[in-house]
Amino acid sequence: MIQSLSVDRPVGGEEVSEQLVSQARLVLGVAKILFENGQSTDQTVVTATRLARALDLDVTIIPRWGELQLVGSTGDGRALEAIAANPTGINMDRVAAASSLCDDLVESRRTADAAMPTLATIAARPPAPTWQFALAAAAAAVALAVIFGIQHASSAIIIFLSAGAGALLRRRLAPLSGNLFLQPFCASLLSGVVGALAVRYHLSSSLRLVAVCPCMVLVPGPHVLNGMMDLIRGRVALGASRLLYATLIIAAITAGLLLGFAFFGISLPVDPQAPPVPLWMDMLASGVAVAGYAIFFSMPPSMMAWPVAVGVVAHGVRWGALELGQGVTMGALLACVVVGIALTLIARRRHMPFAAIGFAAVVSMVPGVFIFRMASGLLLVGADPTGSSELLADAIGNGITATTIIFAMSLGLIVPKLIIDQLDGGSFGKGSPR
Repeated sequence: MIQSLSVDRPVGGEEVSEQLVSQARLVLGVAKILFENGQSTDQTVVTATRLARALDLDVTIIPRWGELQLVGSTGDGRALEAIAANPTGINMDRVAAASSLCDDLVESRRTADAAMPTLATIAARPPAPTWQFALAAAAAAVALAVIFGIQHASSAIIIFLSAGAGALLRRRLAPLSGNLFLQPFCASLLSGVVGALAVRYHLSSSLRLVAVCPCMVLVPGPHVLNGMMDLIRGRVALGASRLLYATLIIAAITAGLLLGFAFFGISLPVDPQAPPVPLWMDMLASGVAVAGYAIFFSMPPSMMAWPVAVGVVAHGVRWGALELGQGVTMGALLACVVVGIALTLIARRRHMPFAAIGFAAVVSMVPGVFIFRMASGLLLVGADPTGSSELLADAIGNGITATTIIFAMSLGLIVPKLIIDQLDGGSFGKGSPR
């Protein structure tokens, strides 16, 4: 991993000391693990800069899509060091381990020389076992179906089996192809075929949750939220790259779902009416969904209780906002504000990476269903241009709703954290910044 580092010597031909190169590699190695496995860009930079300062390096970390650069003073010249890094993965076990290693280095519990082998071990940590991955995807899909108003046990069983089979298919395809979009496309195609068969044999309601919910667990919520947070923090190029990557994955999921429907002449309703769900059922299902996503993201078991507890409360807030007629966007905003405040404080006190516990708590609110409905509506309009303008309006409305929910969620997560960080003395105050 670290061997791909390239070093430009300072102006004037002065050699960079081996110790300095080794320290720079350590800083970039920690940053690479965080950056590639789902940590927010801001916290990646904070953690890496904190480590650099502990090693007496006067450097700046510059994150870009595809690489991390370290720029700083070295004697009489300037040095630029870079390492390839693509933020396409989610593995919160690696994020937590790299953050803990950084704490040990900063607090002198471990030497830099001893840390390099540990860093390689952390980077090679495997994701959640396949059986856990499949079970988590299946349970989360059923939980989302409950939140959206599923009414029949037979549909829940089909969703469980379809989502689990899709997860197994993804793991099977992973070693066969490095294409980032093949896995979600094939899993969603399977869900679309299963959902279409369920509709054909009258095993699904008009909500088409049998097909939609297994696809919703495929939506790359952390990449969407990380991209939005980068844009809010002014990292326009990186934020746009993250959002483009997430958009391409969502496009692959949507294409697979709708193609599976098209094989059997089935369409996804653009504006179905979901039945109301009791508060206790909504909160219980949300707890199952958050736990499923936590396993999905390879979160350490010791951290799982916090996002589950906060996620349940947040869904209760969202449910209350909907009951008061505030709409799904305001409900998502209020819920994410609760998560942003609670988990920022918990992350600081418990020395946990914010992304590791924050994304799992809210990612079930990412509006994948609205995106799927928008795409289906646009296809229906394209197939029959003389059709009702109401269908087009509904499709556009779903797209606007999805966009505003994502923006509201991003604001709800990041603004409380920014305020708390500022009140606590900024990102480089006392204690471990998370």
